[in-house]
Amino acid sequence: MFTGLSAFPLTPITETGVDERAFAALIARLAAAGADSIGALGSTGSYAYLTREERARAARVAVEHAERTPVVVGIGALRTRHVLEAAEDAQNAGAAGVLLAPMSYQPLTHDDVFGLYEDVSAHLSVPLVVYDNPGTTHFAFTDELYARVAELPHVASIKIPGVPADPEAARARVRRLRQILPGTVTLGVSGDPLGATGLNAGCDAWYSVVAGTFPEPALTITRAARSGDAGQARAESRRLQPLWDLFDRHGSLRVVAEAAAQLGLTPPHSLPLPLRGLEADDRARVADVLEQLRLRA
Repeated sequence: MFTGLSAFPLTPITETGVDERAFAALIARLAAAGADSIGALGSTGSYAYLTREERARAARVAVEHAERTPVVVGIGALRTRHVLEAAEDAQNAGAAGVLLAPMSYQPLTHDDVFGLYEDVSAHLSVPLVVYDNPGTTHFAFTDELYARVAELPHVASIKIPGVPADPEAARARVRRLRQILPGTVTLGVSGDPLGATGLNAGCDAWYSVVAGTFPEPALTITRAARSGDAGQARAESRRLQPLWDLFDRHGSLRVVAEAAAQLGLTPPHSLPLPLRGLEADDRARVADVLEQLRLRA
């Protein structure tokens, strides 16, 4: 399950709660496109802004509309007690796995984070993805911490924040991680501009933001890399460079939220306040890029 393309969709949010109709349609669209798994309530899914009840309901909606596609549900929260509640709700919803980032307000130590995964893994009946995303959590794993956490029960995959841009350095990075991790734990690359590089370097999975809104080009990259056609994977990623440039400038969440709105997949304003999305000039630039890359179909 933790190989291939894992697509992370938005969770369209209004001030009265989750737009379940739009969310269900996004999930069904990814299942129909052929994503290998769906990452509901990841950072792109704005999980940190939702109540327990909203998250539990979103998990159920995702599982109901994913058909046979496995759904991995984000369970991160500030307190371990709340993580355990989210894990219980995700498992009750029928999630095939859970995704856990070490959220914090006070800075976390390595022992804090190991203790979090130790406590949570002891209460799980489904596989767990370790979610290393220092851009949102402000916590950076060390390789040694990866190795400690990977030995815990139910840990099945590690979502690394990226690989070096140089292909040979990327391969060396993946080899290093393979040496310290159990063979049962897969490696998943994130940071979409480096998705092709990570897959070509030997990562098992791509945990992808862009795939949640544009699954087809992400599948092209993934299938090419997984079949050994590194050149095609690189070429498709280079084709998407204008989109990667927008991600670098504005952050992937705001860009895909605007793109999804322009495609009519979500309401015009679907980010949780205080996030206000892009200004008019930047929205126009997103429109230009969608047209340039033929992503409006």
